[in-house]
Amino acid sequence: MNRPGWLKPGIYGALFGAAFVGVAGFTWGGWVTGGTATERAMAMSRHDVVASMVPVCLQMARSDPARADKLAAIRAAPTYQRRDALMTAGWATMPGTDAPDRDLAQACLAALDVDGSTEPAESGVQEG
Repeated sequence: MNRPGWLKPGIYGALFGAAFVGVAGFTWGGWVTGGTATERAMAMSRHDVVASMVPVCLQMARSDPARADKLAAIRAAPTYQRRDALMTAGWATMPGTDAPDRDLAQACLAALDVDGSTEPAESGVQEG
């Protein structure tokens, strides 16, 4: 059986071209596998749920009769333990759940602004 002379180079070109397109697509084109897409979707939905629950946390903080004492305890805690102090205060425990949520506590802590700083932090880099 006679084959045309262009068939072998054409098949090799198609295979190498497909491999190049696949590598380029996954490396620079933004293509992802189904597992990566699922992980990203779960992370985005988790972030959105936490963001939607921050007002509930803030309302729980505002309506707590022992707010002043709990805020004082949070402010007295070292910076790296403030999230745990807010969780102990009970403000990061959503209605219908038994345990506080760490991500919600971190977001609520940022929204509470327990440091009381209203000015943005200065950069350590000098301009000029």
